[in-house]
Amino acid sequence: MPSVPDREGGSTAAPMSEQSTLSPHPAGAAPERRLQAVLLDMDGTLIESEGLWNEAEADLVAELGGRWTDEDHQRNVGSAAVPVGRYIIELTGAHHLTPREVATMLYARFRAKLAGGAEARPGAAELVRVLADSEVPVVLVTSTERELIDAALARIGLDLFDDSVAGDEVGANKPHPEPYLTAARRLGVDPSRCVAVEDSAVGVASAADAGCVTVAVPHHVTVPPREGVVVRESLVGVDLDWLESLVAPD
Repeated sequence: MPSVPDREGGSTAAPMSEQSTLSPHPAGAAPERRLQAVLLDMDGTLIESEGLWNEAEADLVAELGGRWTDEDHQRNVGSAAVPVGRYIIELTGAHHLTPREVATMLYARFRAKLAGGAEARPGAAELVRVLADSEVPVVLVTSTERELIDAALARIGLDLFDDSVAGDEVGANKPHPEPYLTAARRLGVDPSRCVAVEDSAVGVASAADAGCVTVAVPHHVTVPPREGVVVRESLVGVDLDWLESLVAPD
């Protein structure tokens, strides 16, 4: 489903110092190189969490008297929790609840499943650690809301980002380009010199429309072909040199 706590919100972003999960790179201007930053999605890209979201959604829908199918899951992969809450209300007829209330209920179920265990996607841990040791800034850009990001990353030992943009810290969530534009603006870099990595059509649209060089690593859902988007089966073998090779020279 969506993403590790994903999901749409609409609050004003807090200062960057309050958003960062961890900052292995010193503050300052981006390095003068073709690749200025790497921007990574979380659910399904770094963390094997889509299955947990699917289970949480199915459980909640059943409690509300409905049935959650694989088709419902496919439709909502990459979406933020509030839009998913809206979808669940229409599916179950639970109109006595608001989308935000359903999102809160969904988060509670997802959090319980996350506590039971979550794993990094193949190649994800190696890539994040390589980037953390480099001079290239790395930012997490996720539809998941702030309250779940830190717990999810700490669970698999990948809390190694210079900054993070959460779904409830932007006015418009994926597939809108705002999350990726926000990440580039905070770093003071050109989106066209950033490489974004996503696993869903929703995320790919957000990154590509922001002008980022976009890599798709499809997982639970198929990502339709899109001009300029590079597709890989996994993150295994991805390194800094390969990422930089994707950015066009000046």
